[in-house]
Amino acid sequence: MAAAAAVAVLSCSQPAATTPARDPVKAAAAVPASPPTGSAVPHGDHNPHHGGVVMMKGDDLHYEVVLDPSGRSHRVYFTDAAREELPASVASDVALTIKRDSESDETVGMQIDDAGESWVGHGRPVAKPVNTTVRLGFSIRHEPYWIDLPFGSQR
Repeated sequence: MAAAAAVAVLSCSQPAATTPARDPVKAAAAVPASPPTGSAVPHGDHNPHHGGVVMMKGDDLHYEVVLDPSGRSHRVYFTDAAREELPASVASDVALTIKRDSESDETVGMQIDDAGESWVGHGRPVAKPVNTTVRLGFSIRHEPYWIDLPFGSQR
C-alpha cells in the first residue's frame, strides 16, 4: 500500500527544482479560508476510489488501475483533473498485458462494462503478484499511451 501511495503522489507532483521558492507568509495569505462549497481542487484527490492505483496522464486526466489477483476482474477507471468520473468511452484501445516470471505474457482483452463506467477484463490468476508486472495501454484523444506497473503495487 505504501508503494501505491508513493506512486500516486509521485505521478502528480512536480520536481522540487521546478517549484519556485515561496514566502510562507504570502503563501498563507493567498490560500482562501475555506474552499467554495461543491468545488473540487484539480489534483487535490489522489485517493483510489475503487481500491486500485491512481496515476495521471498530462495535467487533465487521472486513471485508476484495479488489478485482481484472481484474474476475474481487472478494471481501469478514468477521471478528470478534479477526480470527477469520466465515462469509460473517453479512452479507446485499452489493453492489459500481464508479465509473469517464467511464463509467456498474457494479453487481457478489455471492454467497457455494462454501466459504461470502466474498462474490464478477465484473465488467469496471478499467483505471485510481487514478481509480476502489468503494461497498461490506451489511447486518449487519439494519442496512444502506455505504462508498466508492478502488479503488487496496490497491495
